[in-house]
Amino acid sequence: MQPPGPQQPPLYAPSNGDFTFVSSAEAEDLSGSIASPDVKLNLGGGGGEFIKESTATTFLRQRGYGWLLEVEDDDPEDNKPLLEELDIDLKDIYYKIRCVLMPMPSLGFNRQVVRDNPDFWGPLAVVLFFSMVSLYGQFKVVSWIITIWIFGSLTIFLLARVLGGEVAYGQVLGVIGYSLLPLIVIAPVLLVVGSFEAVSTLIKLFGVFWAAYSAASLLVGEEFKTKKPLLIYPIFLLYIYFLSLYTGV
Repeated sequence: MQPPGPQQPPLYAPSNGDFTFVSSAEAEDLSGSIASPDVKLNLGGGGGEFIKESTATTFLRQRGYGWLLEVEDDDPEDNKPLLEELDIDLKDIYYKIRCVLMPMPSLGFNRQVVRDNPDFWGPLAVVLFFSMVSLYGQFKVVSWIITIWIFGSLTIFLLARVLGGEVAYGQVLGVIGYSLLPLIVIAPVLLVVGSFEAVSTLIKLFGVFWAAYSAASLLVGEEFKTKKPLLIYPIFLLYIYFLSLYTGV
């Protein structure tokens, strides 16, 4: 009888990371635990910094749901102050108020900025403030003042375009709104001298001329030539109507 030859090695040798089948007798002496792999995630930061990824994160990434874990970079556009988001420039509004209240060219203000750089919030604030002043005993005038501001400005805009002026509706809306400031200034004076009819009438005329001059000097340019009175007159009537809403006449 020939002695048995050397045993052939198994065709498949398990590696360190694979399971190995053992008999029940050998299993009594075996013990251990299964540890989850340490998967490290590179966040793309500088200096080669890594953090350990959790089991749940690894599970989601293996199943194709890694997009749920993506974090977008903060957009600087989302961190703007509220005034900047609403396009409100308080310095610009304050400068335009000074230009309207002091329309004399000798004061050196660049008054054309009121027309050339129109805004919405400044004129709206002036109109609402005039409405609040006019609330004294007549609550219905607020809606009328805002309506006259919008449609009165539209009328002046259409008339200016018919006469050949190069002006936008937003510019007219801003100028007409800002030019209500003289009427706001004379409002407390009228409360004081209201019992003196002659003085009160003079102050009203002064306020209307002041407001109309502020608006007309900005809207009525040299392109109108001999047609200036055709645009100045309706502007003057518009501010007379504004004043009548305040006085209740």
